[in-house]
Amino acid sequence: MATRWGIVSAGMISSDFTTALKVYPTSQHRVMAVAARNIDDAKKFADRFGIEKAYGSYAELAKDSDIDVVYVGTIHPQHLPVSIMMLEAGKHVLCEKPLCMNVKETKQLLQVAKEKKCFLLEAAWSRFCPAYKEVQRRIKAGEIGEVRHVLANFGRDVMHLPKVTVNEMGGGVTLCIGFYPIQFATFIMGGENPLKIIAGGHMTPGGVDESFGATLLYSGGRIATIAASIRSTLPSEAFVVGSKGTIKVNVPMVCPESIESPSGTFCEPLPKTGHTYNHTNGQGLMYEAEEVRRCIKEDLLESPGMPHSETLTVAEIMEQIRKQVGTEYPQDH
Repeated sequence: MATRWGIVSAGMISSDFTTALKVYPTSQHRVMAVAARNIDDAKKFADRFGIEKAYGSYAELAKDSDIDVVYVGTIHPQHLPVSIMMLEAGKHVLCEKPLCMNVKETKQLLQVAKEKKCFLLEAAWSRFCPAYKEVQRRIKAGEIGEVRHVLANFGRDVMHLPKVTVNEMGGGVTLCIGFYPIQFATFIMGGENPLKIIAGGHMTPGGVDESFGATLLYSGGRIATIAASIRSTLPSEAFVVGSKGTIKVNVPMVCPESIESPSGTFCEPLPKTGHTYNHTNGQGLMYEAEEVRRCIKEDLLESPGMPHSETLTVAEIMEQIRKQVGTEYPQDH
């Protein structure tokens, strides 16, 4: 039986996610409806993707009994209220990262999902790429010995996008793309909370962080050095340094097709479907969609690949970094 999707918001990331679903047959993944704040936008999206139903409000989609799980692709400040709306309607939820604006909201949303006994996953699509799974396998196999240092950065010049630079829209580098090196460090460190976080960066005139560099100190002498920017294009690679060797995660570290380590190169190209994407390697969103389907079929309420505990850890790290740089949102007060 197909996993029946509802798409909330008709923006670029929702477009990429819906396009990525085309990799699978409709007997596995089927988009039943799309909702946008403007009915015309919803109809255009529906026409483009051959979706039967288009709604001019999120509440209408929440009431649709033909939908099993909702993909929430709204701007960041809407993640909490929209996700709660869907969970209270009995829908499973895949919500774009960051799950919420801050730690307080994240705890609130995780609690609602627990109470409603619905599946909830923060869309950390990187976690489900084959290359990430291979990194984990090689570390567990002892190939590089004890992990001692993580280096990760991600940066794109996207200052022209309002949602990235406007405070009220949840803009700022930490929430927008700093999430990726942060979650990578957390991934390698086994979900552990850092003992200490030291961060610095620069702010835009609009009151959001445009760049940061941070050092995360972990137990056992381990350390992570991470950086992100919405003004500069960084190498966007990652390294895991161990006592016996190093694993390199090639660009783009958000969804790499290859890694390198002492035992050789692992390469698994993304499927070439002929579709275009707004984000580099956008077809990699297919992997998180399949993880959602697997978890729902197995009656899981969270994914082992990005458990709720790690979503909370990442939220805590993001909050500390952005506040040290100087970014605060209305939701913080």
